[in-house]
Amino acid sequence: MLPSVVYADIERAATRIAPYAQRTPVLHASSLDELAGCRLLFKCENLQRVGAFKFRGACNAVWSLSDEAAARGVVTHSSGNHGAALALAAKTRGIAAHVVVPQGAVAAKLTGIAAYGAALHTCAPTLAARDEMAAQIARETGATLVHPFTDARVIAGQGTAAREFIEEVRTLDVLIAPIGGGGLIGGSAIAAQALLPDIRLFAAEPEGAADAYESLQRGQRVTDIEPDTVCDGLRATVGEVNFRLLQEYAVEVLPVSDAETLAAMRLIWERLKIIVEPSSSIVLAAILRYREHFAGLRVGAILSGGNVDLGNLPWHE
Repeated sequence: MLPSVVYADIERAATRIAPYAQRTPVLHASSLDELAGCRLLFKCENLQRVGAFKFRGACNAVWSLSDEAAARGVVTHSSGNHGAALALAAKTRGIAAHVVVPQGAVAAKLTGIAAYGAALHTCAPTLAARDEMAAQIARETGATLVHPFTDARVIAGQGTAAREFIEEVRTLDVLIAPIGGGGLIGGSAIAAQALLPDIRLFAAEPEGAADAYESLQRGQRVTDIEPDTVCDGLRATVGEVNFRLLQEYAVEVLPVSDAETLAAMRLIWERLKIIVEPSSSIVLAAILRYREHFAGLRVGAILSGGNVDLGNLPWHE
């Protein structure tokens, strides 16, 4: 049976993580409004702890555990941001964390995970390999598995970003977030529609990992796409519960090329004066590519993270 998440879960999550999570700022740049032809408001989750929205979901999951379960620790698999988030969340509770990471993950993200005290376990760069190793560690240690995007506690925690966003800006016509596994847009959709019933919802996805887009087109989950994108945080296949939320909340997925994403990343660095990663910049890329969906509207965009390898910037020759 698939886990269910309702807005009350997001409200409880917001209370639970308040002592630990940052309330991130909302930024605006008139020059980007002019470029996009709409009013753009950016929720800066790149300034969240561990540099990504992922801390919200991980923190909610860790602090939802009973004392008995928490004592056995937590385990997950992650390309970086969720792993770092779970490691830090576990540290706030003084418990062990195990993180399964795929070969080839971004070095800066792995450094962050290790710095928070998690035990790293390397596996082949496939979702099946990640799932298998994480399940094995859970069996051997008794640790609670905290899936990066299908866990109901994680989805509820991610939804607190949109809740906080709308509390601050009051009104939005549109909300857009990146999509990989679908935890952020799933939680965001639940929160946004509860607070603003007429809001339109979009998700930005790399063309090289467009399984969510294809899934919606076909009416069933597509799981055989081999991801090929610079957006390392968006390479996961959309989860079953997350796909159901896309359908339930009429989320439209907008595919974007890596070239468009990197151009948007540079624009954000230049105009907003903040560091964001490609997986985050994709929301602006989608807005600029699909202007007809956003023209003249008040658009909320969630910038999901800012963990970039500064020694390997994509615009270096």
